[in-house]
Amino acid sequence: MADIAPLSQTIIATATSTMSPDGNSSTFSAVPSTATGVETLKPGQTSASFKHPLDPLSAEEIPVVSLAVRQHIATKTEIKAIKFITCTLLPPPKKVVLAYLGIPLGPGEKPEAPTKIVRRAEVDFLDVLNGRAYNSVLSLNDETASWEVNTFTLLEEHFHPQISVEELIACEVVVKNNPIIQKLAADVGVLPEQIFCDGWSIGYDDRFPQKRRVQQALVYARFSEHDNLYAHPMDFIPVIDANSEELLGVDFPPHWIRAEDGSVKLSTYSTAPPPLAADALAASKRERIPPPRKAWDFLPDLMAETEEGGYKPRTDLKPLHVVQPEGVSFKMDGHVLEWQNWKMHIAFTHREGIALSTITYNDHGEIRPIMYRLSLAEMVVPYGAPEYPHPRKFAFDSGEYGMGTMANELSLGCDCLGQIHYLPGAFVAHDGSAMVIKNVICIHEEDAGVLWKHSDYRPNGRSQTVRRRRLVISMVCTLANYEYIWNYHFYQDGSIEFEVRLTGILSVYLSKDGEPNPFGTTVAPNINGHYHQHMFSVRVDPMIDGLKNTVIESDIVPLDAQTGSKDNFAGNAFYSKDTTVEVESGRKYDFATERRWRIVNKNKQHYSSGKDVGYTIGVKGGATPMMAKADGWAARRAAFLKNTLWVCRDEEGEDSGTVRMWPAGKYVPQTKEEPEDSVGSWVEGKKNVVNEDLLVYVTVGTTHIPRPEDWPVMPVEHLTVSFKPNSFFKANPSMDVPGSKDPLSVPAFNDAATGTKDSCCH
Repeated sequence: MADIAPLSQTIIATATSTMSPDGNSSTFSAVPSTATGVETLKPGQTSASFKHPLDPLSAEEIPVVSLAVRQHIATKTEIKAIKFITCTLLPPPKKVVLAYLGIPLGPGEKPEAPTKIVRRAEVDFLDVLNGRAYNSVLSLNDETASWEVNTFTLLEEHFHPQISVEELIACEVVVKNNPIIQKLAADVGVLPEQIFCDGWSIGYDDRFPQKRRVQQALVYARFSEHDNLYAHPMDFIPVIDANSEELLGVDFPPHWIRAEDGSVKLSTYSTAPPPLAADALAASKRERIPPPRKAWDFLPDLMAETEEGGYKPRTDLKPLHVVQPEGVSFKMDGHVLEWQNWKMHIAFTHREGIALSTITYNDHGEIRPIMYRLSLAEMVVPYGAPEYPHPRKFAFDSGEYGMGTMANELSLGCDCLGQIHYLPGAFVAHDGSAMVIKNVICIHEEDAGVLWKHSDYRPNGRSQTVRRRRLVISMVCTLANYEYIWNYHFYQDGSIEFEVRLTGILSVYLSKDGEPNPFGTTVAPNINGHYHQHMFSVRVDPMIDGLKNTVIESDIVPLDAQTGSKDNFAGNAFYSKDTTVEVESGRKYDFATERRWRIVNKNKQHYSSGKDVGYTIGVKGGATPMMAKADGWAARRAAFLKNTLWVCRDEEGEDSGTVRMWPAGKYVPQTKEEPEDSVGSWVEGKKNVVNEDLLVYVTVGTTHIPRPEDWPVMPVEHLTVSFKPNSFFKANPSMDVPGSKDPLSVPAFNDAATGTKDSCCH
């Protein structure tokens, strides 16, 4: 078996101090953490053992890995101060993991012999003094029981790792304390202590050198302690250097005006930015605008104070409980879950949040692989207002901030109902310690309606009803104003569903009384909700009965033969036209043909249909075209938006797993063109993808034209991507799910009919 020992045996607890080459204490230091509200673990603590080669770095491992990096820096470099940005597991090669788990590489094959697995970590950090970014790869040495630095790389100066939670918090502190900002706020009646802001990546702005680590700040006023600050947007947007904490500039967006002829035009002549040296306010050709003062609260106690006419919660809503008197139907062994023939590994990552791996299904005793890995690899939110600086509102919420680092601590009975199992998550702080979210991933079961049903309508006919149960693996993250709820659903019929639920508060800007808003909705007086899109890239590493897979594109089309002809007399014929995706490429969804794709294994066919075993990808409810221009910033930075589906070969590193992870590139902040390590570049090779180890990237999204009903907090909207078996199983795999009558179901009213006397399920 693979050589994976418990961490309690393989990690040496060492002191946090480091020594310079001359034996004296090093002057090296790490920037201390500024985040609050999370558990912090220091180096030297021992680790619990890990059971699976894909288990994420634990809260005990992270500070030990960071300590090894600090020791290397102190003894072998001239770097004096750093801040850690990421510290994550570098997974082993795919075939090594499958051999360890005993999963064969193809139908009819035996698993490969397991080999030694080396545990590796990858770290990104910044030199605080000059702002340069570094990447380091480490491995756990079994003989010395310590982490060793294998590579130590200075990145090109335009590469920036993701923005940390601590940098976002620091951005607000810098803005609040800057005398220029305080003066600008005072000019519109806002006190220094009332200034708040959300730090965003600068996105794209040629006025600032790409080598500087730059944030823009969306500024709001807060007039009481827990006031909804988004109700009070301010009329300027500062830009800061996240390393030096300098104020680099302040932008004043121009506003829209209605001309005498009724047309709408901008207060200035162009949507382009003014020169950085120009007077930004004068360039906008408008007056200062005070923030709206009306409160739009969402906390019940504050609504009771600020709502016109008072706030009264509904009193006619009765309790609804999720009860499982015999406990849950799933089993957990560390990060490995088993439920209703499904088995998978669940990991937390700082960038994706949830990552599911080695997904298999027990088909009457045969363990059949379906996916090697499934995750949300990237998302981007391009806004549609063209006047500068609003086009910079173009957030890569995964690559720039990290879904995991922005995740919520989930509350029992609020975020998930019923009997819940939680998994923790850990990521690195600036000082190298571990920041822990105890209840970050929620696992539970839900009733999901009817699984299948049929009634024989004839006299004395019988019926059968089977309820559908689904397993839910979920997390919630807050990215400034927005909340995203990620749900992975597994069903008893062999289906998988990825669901995104969107809620939270709109990103808004202020407007003057009567100002037209051609690229937004005035959701409340003086509050403009800009049009925008939420676009997601779902990364699928398929393993349909093995690693050698192929993608088939299917269009549902009418038969060409004319109505009345011998081949189509009634004019009703239509069929599925299949096209094999033969080379690496991007594919677009076609609404006219209800295009769908299925991932198949051409080395195994269904006993009856004769088709290759496979899974169909369903995007009908989520396929959304990119609204930005094909040569615009959005398309240049996020090429994955250009197509609904991308197919490319997987490629792995020499001693590690895939090197094709991130569809918009590994280092996303401040990119200006499509990176070389992105999906648009990967498909340029046009390599064969028939019967190969593939990656599939699915682009889905929603276009948000805000409504007043989305204010002050947006009710949940959702979209899904489905993966359904297609000639994979012999027949409906859920035929063995028993029908059962719920003994706790009762009539709603005493005088109501109680239904049939016999069981409703039989």
